[in-house]
Amino acid sequence: MAAAAARAAELADAAVAGDRRALARLLTAIENRTPVAEAALRTLYPLAGRAHIVGITGPPGSGKSTLVAALIAEVRKAGRPVAVVAVDPSSPITGGAILGDRVRMQAYAGDREVFIRSMAARGHTGGLASTTGAACAVLDAAGFDMVLVETVGTGQSEVEVASSADTTVVLEAPEMGDEVQAIKAGLLEVADLVVVNKGDRPGAQRTAAQLRAMLVAAPSVGAGDAGDARPRPKRPEVLVTTAATGAGVPELLAAIDRHRAADHDGTTRRARLARAEAQVWTIVGNRLQDRIREDVNRGSAAAILESVADHALDPYAAADRLIALLALEPPRAGR
Repeated sequence: MAAAAARAAELADAAVAGDRRALARLLTAIENRTPVAEAALRTLYPLAGRAHIVGITGPPGSGKSTLVAALIAEVRKAGRPVAVVAVDPSSPITGGAILGDRVRMQAYAGDREVFIRSMAARGHTGGLASTTGAACAVLDAAGFDMVLVETVGTGQSEVEVASSADTTVVLEAPEMGDEVQAIKAGLLEVADLVVVNKGDRPGAQRTAAQLRAMLVAAPSVGAGDAGDARPRPKRPEVLVTTAATGAGVPELLAAIDRHRAADHDGTTRRARLARAEAQVWTIVGNRLQDRIREDVNRGSAAAILESVADHALDPYAAADRLIALLALEPPRAGR
């Protein structure tokens, strides 16, 4: 543990000082959930909290990677440092991923104020990798003003990015589906901004007009009052961009900055509380699974799972028995 702590301190100090290789190695440690990563996060997390985390999500083919590249160019015109966490789908068999987003953004490889990190989802659902939140915190601590999080191509229920970002941008493309499909509960409901990309295609303005009409929020009588846990309905702005040419991208960046500044009803605070909740519960779940799989519990856990496979035990009872194993586990040293 002492070696891990020393290595973590070395990497954390170097990353904050601007060493991009150290930052890359630290992010690799985070993806692999190593002791070095945990020790480094304990040091770096208090330095985070200043960056604006922007989630970019939408269905496959809506042009997320092209739009992210265009946003990088616009942010850099303003002299602001920007980082990208691009999540790619991974093979359910090998766990590997092509990580093609890094290929698409090679034009910025020589800019020291741009850092692009591709991450494989590794089977994690919701459009993100399980370590995306930790990676964003590290990039935040390293001094990036904006962190763009590009999800994998998502469906209507894969909305985890909303709990990981301060501003959620949902992309749609014209003529990709009927109007009813576009407004089904899920993806559009978490949007702070809705972007109709590929605005040079026929029907783009019509799609944007339809979305504006559809996304009129219902009256929020009592929503958000004391004792009422219901979220306030969002009233997202709808914009049109053509990422391939850059058209509409300055307006999109301006809208993102307006959302960052206009926190009249505590939306940013709620977003950060949701992010903290998601991060902490993910760690709790991972640690519980790790402890159940330790040698002292492995045989009992395997027997319980075999009982479920044989339909001799239902999954709920099995979960209760696995949790009960932790109460029987001998106290761990130092706890």
